[in-house]
Formats: sequence, C-alpha cells, structure tokens
Amino acid sequence: MTAAPYAAAANARLGNDRFTTYEMVEEVPLYVVKKDGSRQLFDRNKILNGLLRACNKRRVTRQQLDDIVLKVERNIRNTLAQEVPSVKIGEMVLCELKSIDAVAYIRFASVYRQFADLDSFMAELKSLMGNNNNA
Repeated sequence: MTAAPYAAAANARLGNDRFTTYEMVEEVPLYVVKKDGSRQLFDRNKILNGLLRACNKRRVTRQQLDDIVLKVERNIRNTLAQEVPSVKIGEMVLCELKSIDAVAYIRFASVYRQFADLDSFMAELKSLMGNNNNA
C-alpha cells in the first residue's frame, strides 16, 4: 500500500488542505406582468425567440440578438423591481431593435403592438421613416 492516502489524511488532520469557495449573486425571481394582469416568471428565451422570428432572413447576427436580450435583462434587473410589465420589456426590445434593423423592428412592432388597422401600421412606418431621415 502506498503512503499517499495516509499522507492526505494526515494533512487534513493537521489543517494543511486548501479549500476554495465561490460566491455567486443569487438572482431574485423576476416576474413579468402580462397585459391581462397574469404573472409569469421572466424567461429571456421568450425575448430571444421573438427577436429570432422578427429577424428571420435579415442581416442580423445571433450575437446582436444575444446582446439585445442581455441588455434588456440587465436593465430590468438594475431597477431592482421584482415585477416588470410586459409592455416595458417590449418597448426596451423595440428601442434596441430600431437601431439595428428597420424591417425587423416593424416585424416585432406589428406583433408586439398588435396594430388594429392599416392606418396605425402606416403611422408606425412613417414615424420610423421620419426618424431614419433625421438620423
């Protein structure tokens, strides 16, 4: 039998072992308050999936979308609120998406804002076009 196991046991008794501990910030559960008043646990994948649909066949990289999700989640968590309205999340996403791709922005806005008619859709398009001309 080798002496190694016995040496380890002796070192442990003498207090020669080293232990490393890692501290992590425990995230407080974050709830999303839906338009109907119901509450759901925040799920970053829901934002990402919506962005993926809006950016389908657009020249937007996965990294850009991951960055949007990360930025939105960080902004929400920085408020230290335990609940956030889904409307606020949608507006944050739209704000980020607007600077990346106008078509993806309109796609996301059309689902998110649920335009009631063509006039409201056209008003959003005109607003976007006006902002792009001023930029």
